[in-house]
Amino acid sequence: MSWKNIKLGEVAETTSGGTPNRSIALYWDGNIPWLKSGELNDSVVEKTEEFITEEGLKNSSAKLFKKGTLLLALYGATAGKLGILNFESTTNQALCAITPKNGNIDNKFLLYFLLFKREQIIKDSIGGAQPNISQSYVRNLSIPLPALTTQQKIAAILDHADALRKKDQQLLVKYDELLRSVFNFMFGDPVKNEKRWEVKKLKEISSKILSGNTPKGGSQVYVDNGIVFFRSQNVWKNELIYDDIAFIDEGTHSKMKNSSLKHKDILMTKTGRINTENSSLGRAALFLGEDNSANVNGHVYLIRLKQGSIHEFILTILTSVEYRDHIRKVCVGGIDKRQLNKEHIEDFPIIYPPITLQDQFASIAKNIQRQREITRMQMDHSENLFQSLLQKAFKGELIK
Repeated sequence: MSWKNIKLGEVAETTSGGTPNRSIALYWDGNIPWLKSGELNDSVVEKTEEFITEEGLKNSSAKLFKKGTLLLALYGATAGKLGILNFESTTNQALCAITPKNGNIDNKFLLYFLLFKREQIIKDSIGGAQPNISQSYVRNLSIPLPALTTQQKIAAILDHADALRKKDQQLLVKYDELLRSVFNFMFGDPVKNEKRWEVKKLKEISSKILSGNTPKGGSQVYVDNGIVFFRSQNVWKNELIYDDIAFIDEGTHSKMKNSSLKHKDILMTKTGRINTENSSLGRAALFLGEDNSANVNGHVYLIRLKQGSIHEFILTILTSVEYRDHIRKVCVGGIDKRQLNKEHIEDFPIIYPPITLQDQFASIAKNIQRQREITRMQMDHSENLFQSLLQKAFKGELIK
């Protein structure tokens, strides 16, 4: 690759935003968008949740950034996230605004380059419990500077690949919405229970509810292959993720036989955050592997339903939007980390319509899940394609 490399600060200005005083109502709920780092999506940002007033803008370090401004999250759990404004907006202080000094750099090209470098950027910025990227670091980043037309061609190719993976992601969301729509039509709100179904506590329809254990020695006892060992990061809504799976040996597994999994056990995360849609607390999924082929650590609950229970029906309740609100109400702990105690899980109120209706729903749910699995495989392919093109783009192999 014969591209010239320069420091980002040579072609772009960087600055950050600010937060008006929350205790002064006059500063909030105006008509000026105010963006938080958690709203970045590694693409074009189309909306924001909060707004400030002219007074809030004047009396704080917040700044109004132009449409097209590139944003980078500097610290916290969202460090390294990126976005390009599709509207004028202010931001909080956790966001770095990157504005080209001249017409030599394409913002989309720069976004994709920073995405390509994100892992290294975060690695370089670990100083405490979480990454903290300084503006000085951003300005001193070495970036490639091919001709502007080359930048635009690369950005266009990556835009197409990005659109493909997002289409698959959106289709997954549509299947989730379809399942929720069918459930609500048949049974209504599972918490409010307007249809007055019989209600049972989860412990009444379960033969086992417990959390696993963290083996003595922690991650030191993990092996390259063996018994699958689920941790909270592997349990998502209606889905078990194997990307970062751990393994334990047969000896460790046998010492933890009480939490050995059986086919169709429900797994639910015990601890985590509750402040976002993808909150890590209370996520649940169905284990479809063979009996005694996996185990769980101390941050995951095992819920084993009694024989005759319709697992898909119960899981849909536990992963519903309405139940997420219920979990937020009953969990305990601090702001950053909350917990569901065993008694919370045991006392979960579960609507219990006739088994024939539950079974009808389960049949529909299985069909939707099959389509979802096909889409998930397509999504994996489109994600791999995007990552491959991203690597080639900045190794100079995409456009000669």
